[in-house]
Amino acid sequence: MLADLFAVMAPVLAGAGLGFTWIRLGHPYPVDFVTRLVFNIGTPALVIASLSSAEIDASSFGRTMLATALVMCCMAAATFVMARLLRRDWRVLLAPMMYPNTGNMGLPVVLYAFGSAGFAFGITVMVTVSLFQFTIGAMFASSGNPLRTLVRTPTVYAILIALALLLSDTELPRWLANSVGLISGFTVPLMMITLGVSLASIKVKNLRSGIGFSLLRTPVAALLAWGIGSLLDLSPLALSILVLQMSMPVAVFNYLFAQRAQREPEYVASLVFCSTLLALLYLPVLLAILM
Repeated sequence: MLADLFAVMAPVLAGAGLGFTWIRLGHPYPVDFVTRLVFNIGTPALVIASLSSAEIDASSFGRTMLATALVMCCMAAATFVMARLLRRDWRVLLAPMMYPNTGNMGLPVVLYAFGSAGFAFGITVMVTVSLFQFTIGAMFASSGNPLRTLVRTPTVYAILIALALLLSDTELPRWLANSVGLISGFTVPLMMITLGVSLASIKVKNLRSGIGFSLLRTPVAALLAWGIGSLLDLSPLALSILVLQMSMPVAVFNYLFAQRAQREPEYVASLVFCSTLLALLYLPVLLAILM
């Protein structure tokens, strides 16, 4: 079992470690360019490549999306309790509570732990979190129009295409499937490297509070995911991945949104940093249970 767990965590540690070391050695890394590339091209291609060929029916896809959305709504409600316990403004804690790192940390872990069958559910959870984060989250961080943000999100169209293929049981032409598969291949490695770059770049303060937040958030998210997933009768595989994905550390994008809104970005940076470090300790335990 230890060898299996190490095989799951090693690629994540290697990718993030590469990005972290790259920055510490003083080399440049175009975070903005890579982020745009991943979210505007890589992620939509990954969604289509994974979901269009996945053995997941439309009902399972829809229930997994619904379960993810309900978990995030419950986490939003729990923010007010967390804010009282930590004596912080609830507006600062809302995004870190709702949006875990289901992308550049969650997807690699799901892929190496559960294979291609589980990866489709991992993508489903990540897509749902991303839709919330880049519409409601973006609106909360700025005065932008959420509908305009939704329309300009390529992943939305990728979901619609993937759903159409699933519902009609249609396969992409071979030339297109090969092209989409090739383009999607750079997404997960770049996500892992960018995670390490981001952790090396942010300035961290309030470590004690960050650790306290992580120790409180993780079990709450896992229990809510398990409870809601069980009520919606998710399959054992989908339920395991929902629990795993919603237990991921705080997403790096929460720090970027906090900077944009000027809502204690240094404190949010500490939440990202501490939760990611703690994840290296609790994820092997969680994986041992779920696998």
